[in-house]
Amino acid sequence: MPLTWWDPEWDPFREFEQLRRRMDRLLEEELGLRPWWTGVYPPVNISEDADHVYVRAELPGVKPEDLDIQIQDRSLILRGEKKIPAAEKGVNYHRREREAGYFRRVVRLPRPVDPDKVEARCQDGVLTITLAKPEELKPRKIAVKTA
Repeated sequence: MPLTWWDPEWDPFREFEQLRRRMDRLLEEELGLRPWWTGVYPPVNISEDADHVYVRAELPGVKPEDLDIQIQDRSLILRGEKKIPAAEKGVNYHRREREAGYFRRVVRLPRPVDPDKVEARCQDGVLTITLAKPEELKPRKIAVKTA
């Protein structure tokens, strides 16, 4: 039997993951805080074409009346509440990953937009916000004159 200074079954990454979960539980249950390293909500994609900037956010289960969308300078502010029905009395969870509560997400837009020309639609849990670019920022074709 070869002599090793570590246990080959020991996984330091598993130990770190267990420590992270314990810290999450301590912060959430004892202090009522959500750890910053748990990610951002809602996740968003930002894209653009010649005329518009598009922001798509995943918001499954969030009703349109629970959303507040604002434009401020070059930032889009998404606020809302994700509601999950309360569990019946006497129910013990074995795993609880679906979160509920208020959220606020501020995303910097890649360029200025016209705040008067914004549309928001929610379909299949995806919020699509279409923001028109100001006319002065849209590409223009320049005609070349002959002398």
